[in-house]
Amino acid sequence: MANHQLSAEELHYCWDNSITPRLEIESGDTVLFETQDASDGFVKPGLTIEEYSTRTSKGHPLTGPVFIKGAKPGDVLELEILNVNTANYGWTGFRPGAGLLPKDFSKPFFHIWDLKNSRTNGNWAEFMENIKIPLDPFCGVMGMALQEPGAFSTTPPRAVGGNMDIRQLHTGSKVLLPVQVEGGLFSIGDCHAAQGDGEVCVTAIETNGEVSIRFNLRRDKSIKEPQFWTTRSVNSQLEQKGYFATTSHSPDLFFASQQAVRYMIEHLVDTYRLTAEQAYILCSVVVDLKISQIVDGPNYTVSAFLPNAIFGN
Repeated sequence: MANHQLSAEELHYCWDNSITPRLEIESGDTVLFETQDASDGFVKPGLTIEEYSTRTSKGHPLTGPVFIKGAKPGDVLELEILNVNTANYGWTGFRPGAGLLPKDFSKPFFHIWDLKNSRTNGNWAEFMENIKIPLDPFCGVMGMALQEPGAFSTTPPRAVGGNMDIRQLHTGSKVLLPVQVEGGLFSIGDCHAAQGDGEVCVTAIETNGEVSIRFNLRRDKSIKEPQFWTTRSVNSQLEQKGYFATTSHSPDLFFASQQAVRYMIEHLVDTYRLTAEQAYILCSVVVDLKISQIVDGPNYTVSAFLPNAIFGN
């Protein structure tokens, strides 16, 4: 078993099984990945809202691919997430036309997070006075090449992983991914310092990262889509003061999710005097969307949970 390191100096922006691997490893090896943030370094302290509104994306910047020797279609790759570290700053933003509420906002908005003092603050990052978020870093994109030839967008999640944005894939978790091509061709990126379940404004706390992963080839089982073990579903720091929740009921789960978040934005604006834009950002990084029931049709219930622990006394 060997240790490797892969820098973020040479990146790719799509899933394509013809991309030459940057590294070949054995099962049992560990790789320390350096990752670039989702904006590919464009969003940083000092950026103006005019500059932010011009940002274009060619896909998530991904570090890899890694070729795992012996991996063949039908095998399973187990990823042990050993450690995830963030950079000194992060960002959360949205633009009209994207996210869960694409028509609710007419102008772009973004927020820069200072992460460099988070460890001395008990691993919390301040959003504004009396509002702070506990950090729980993970990578939003972890996946392998598809068996089909050609270049595929990094935006949607896929059977081989990709942009899953599962915040429970933090340090200590294990992820199982089905192998579709020889060597697997694993890549990673899109590090988040914190995120709510749903990532509703389309970004979390986006940041550069360093992620250490041990790779284990599994031939004792077969899966069709990703599976995982996690050490916990909820950050224990968020449970200290309970939750406030909004709900919505509809035969359309997407619409119910929209309404639950709209009600939460109204609550944050009315109760904590945030702007609607600030409230939407906060929903994306700390509010959890849950399907509360899906069996009592024709209406299904979606709830949005806001942890009270983020607010000062």
